Amino acid sequence: MTAAHVHALLRARGETVAVAESLTGGLLSDALVEPPGASLTFRGGFIVYATELKTTLAGVPADLLDERGPVDGDVARLLAKGARDRCEADWGLATTGVAGPEPQAGQPPGTVWIGLAGPDGARAEKLDLGGTRDDIRRTTVDRALEYLAAALVG
Repeated sequence: MTAAHVHALLRARGETVAVAESLTGGLLSDALVEPPGASLTFRGGFIVYATELKTTLAGVPADLLDERGPVDGDVARLLAKGARDRCEADWGLATTGVAGPEPQAGQPPGTVWIGLAGPDGARAEKLDLGGTRDDIRRTTVDRALEYLAAALVG
């Protein structure tokens, strides 16, 4: 799935997207701004790599982060909702997880959550990925774009 295809789907619907990135650290935004005309559908977003920024920038409750840690489906869902709401977009897309090489918050490398918030609510998808740190981050971007595209086509 390419970002250009995602933008074409968004344009056809007259909608926009924003992101909240932890695991991908800007790679998802980079992919989304690459195609010409991206400014018509990409609103922006934030990199919430530090756990406390998930609260201050994206609005994820601190008690949820304290209880479950940053690598969690509800955290991913709320990150996406925060991106959508705070950037005034139709869709919010979020990434959180562990790229490695060491475990984080009790989760092994390759544990990834993608959050998606749209007009009909928010949800999250868990991925268990293998490979190097770079492989995990790049695969997460590809899968996030696929997740959004699937929602856009129905």
